Amino acid sequence: MKGILGRKVGMTQVFTKDGKLVPVTVVSVEPNVVTQVKTTEKDGYNAIQLATVDKKEKNASKASIGHAKKANTTPKRYLKEIRNYEGTYNLGDTINADIFTAGEYVDVTGTSKGKGTEGVIKRWNQSRGPMAHGSRYHRRPGSMGTMRPMRVLKGKKLPGHMGVETTTIQNLEIIEVNAAENYILVSGNIPGAKQSLVLIKTAAKKKGATEPKEILSYEEETVVDEVVENETPVEEVTTEEVEATEENQGESK
Repeated sequence: MKGILGRKVGMTQVFTKDGKLVPVTVVSVEPNVVTQVKTTEKDGYNAIQLATVDKKEKNASKASIGHAKKANTTPKRYLKEIRNYEGTYNLGDTINADIFTAGEYVDVTGTSKGKGTEGVIKRWNQSRGPMAHGSRYHRRPGSMGTMRPMRVLKGKKLPGHMGVETTTIQNLEIIEVNAAENYILVSGNIPGAKQSLVLIKTAAKKKGATEPKEILSYEEETVVDEVVENETPVEEVTTEEVEATEENQGESK
């Protein structure tokens, strides 16, 4: 399994050479540092810990500073452990966006947007009651259950806090990987708000890869001012010729 941490930037769209429009999400991927390596002999399972986004030392604890110094790096804001990682990595190694290639399928995990306190219609997709004035039942949650026991049964769908949950969207295709500018384009939408942390890892269900899409690239065209030289030079006219011409025009009048 491969994986990398990044930040969701937002959504845009790209065009393929055969004229198709593909909606994509831009994920900014800064270099991930391996801050810990776990082995079966020592920890009971294989895993590596990835860290990204620098944090000031004055805002970091002594434990996090010491943990980062073991990997010869600065304190990081986000850390994530990934089990059964492909390849062999040592403490302090760096993982970049080019770990993935266009056409691969991935699962993207993030924290969904917070919705605040919501009712049962939005939170659980329940139906409303009649909207006539006499019904007196419009968007309420409904019956709380039986008379005995005199309590709300577990699992009852009621109004409450919605969102801010760990969500994974599976089987998304990678459209483009740009290691020079540190970003990955993922087809479709991914969970989370803008600038939120996301984890991109190899798809658990859809194995393999598809043929990468050919994306149109746009380059700015620079216009250079050209000086065009006339092949036939313009004859110079003297002041005496101009005065003579004006006199001839006056006599003709």
